[in-house]
Amino acid sequence: MSNKVVRDGKVAVLYSPGFGAGWSTWNSDDTDLVFDPVIVDFVLNKSENWVEGVVAYCSIAYPDVYTGGVPGLKVEWIASGTQFFIGEYDGSESIVVNVETDWITA
Repeated sequence: MSNKVVRDGKVAVLYSPGFGAGWSTWNSDDTDLVFDPVIVDFVLNKSENWVEGVVAYCSIAYPDVYTGGVPGLKVEWIASGTQFFIGEYDGSESIVVNVETDWITA
């Protein structure tokens, strides 16, 4: 799946910043989970029982995925074309963006 939610030139990226269980780092074999538009919609709208909705959807679309990080899911908007990775410490994920840096040489 290569569908992504794009608004104003930014792409919706799913991650789980709370401690306990990660999302993409605990499911690193499937990068589609970072961009899945159905899950993005659930997270952005936070309707009643949204967590159960994501878990039910994942059981069909991604049957082997670990869903422990679903309650902590957030959406970060990243400029389209930006390289990034999602790091994790004790289940708490953070997005690290690759930005150009002017290095000083000794």
